[in-house]
Amino acid sequence: MNTIRKLDETYIAKTYGRFPLTLVSGKGSVAKDPEGNEYIDLGSGIGVNLFGYSDDIWKQAVIDQLDALQHTSNLYYTGPCAKLAEVLCTRTGMKKVFFCNSGAEANECAVKAARRYGQLHKGEDCYTIITLKDSFHGRTLTTLAATGQDGFHQLFTPLTPGFVYAEANNIDSVKELLKKHKVCAVMLECVQGEGGVNALSKEFVQQIAELAHEEDFLIVVDEVQTGNGRTGTLYSYMQYDFMPDIVTTAKGIGGGLPIGVTMLGEKVQDIFHPGDNGSTFGGNPAVCAGALSNLERLDDAMLADVCRKGDLIRASLKDAKGVASLSGLGLMIGIEPTHAKAADIAAKCLMKGVLVLTAKGNKVRLLPALNIPDELLEKALDVLKEVLAEE
Repeated sequence: MNTIRKLDETYIAKTYGRFPLTLVSGKGSVAKDPEGNEYIDLGSGIGVNLFGYSDDIWKQAVIDQLDALQHTSNLYYTGPCAKLAEVLCTRTGMKKVFFCNSGAEANECAVKAARRYGQLHKGEDCYTIITLKDSFHGRTLTTLAATGQDGFHQLFTPLTPGFVYAEANNIDSVKELLKKHKVCAVMLECVQGEGGVNALSKEFVQQIAELAHEEDFLIVVDEVQTGNGRTGTLYSYMQYDFMPDIVTTAKGIGGGLPIGVTMLGEKVQDIFHPGDNGSTFGGNPAVCAGALSNLERLDDAMLADVCRKGDLIRASLKDAKGVASLSGLGLMIGIEPTHAKAADIAAKCLMKGVLVLTAKGNKVRLLPALNIPDELLEKALDVLKEVLAEE
């Protein structure tokens, strides 16, 4: 056992089931261990390293800001924070932005905004939020409650009340809950990442949008994993032909530094007043400078290339031995094996120099850097197919 692993197992709380691998450096889509062995990374830090390890453009944007001002409190204005908010609103049609540190915190803010809207427009008892079974929205007590998976609820009860769960792609399930509860919002992921990399049907999402208009509840879209170019559009909801009231994101927009974003649409743009919410590191100028650099690179050409690479992966795996089905959008891909356990496939790929993820439903999950070179991607896919084919 190497020194780093020994220190980790001695002093770090055992909240993670780590692979037997220590990473010490990386460039692009290749990481290295202490012995210099290389690994093609198809997980990008669970969709965080948008342009891979130590990306020069992102890194320089952060360094330049660190040289000027690494942090100040939210009692003062800073340029990167304001400029990032402007770009997000301009490119999405949202009206206001709240910055924080993680996807869970961004989702907490969305819950606050939705409940406040319900109170103001439908009464104090209008606080229930419908989420979907197999969803995942975070690990705080409130976002665990929002997560539609019983397995996440068992250890930390009582969770925050006011969440009920509908069946994905079943509008009748949503309607039944609307009859039983005073609902202020429906919260969903257009592609359920941790829950199995399953994309919602366009018909289902549009039916929810119609109900929202009729019943006056908000739609919150969790784009923590699906956002920032991951699915081939800037945000995945843009492929569903509707406009959410609240959008949350995190992970890839930060490129490796912690950031969470809650974007507020017209109905809730003025829902918060000074003192209603806050986050010490939210809007940190160095993090925002890196995020702004990342967004500027997500132009039409980059998004088209994400779609092309997603198609390349699907074409390569579609008829491969050991593959039962494929799911997801863009460069967010789920692979259901015909016989093997996803965890075993991930372990075998690691031994052969390729890093992949897993998801619920015995899925292998791929979230490569958006700019992974074709030759690296094809080399990694050859390894993955070899492992999938093993009896």
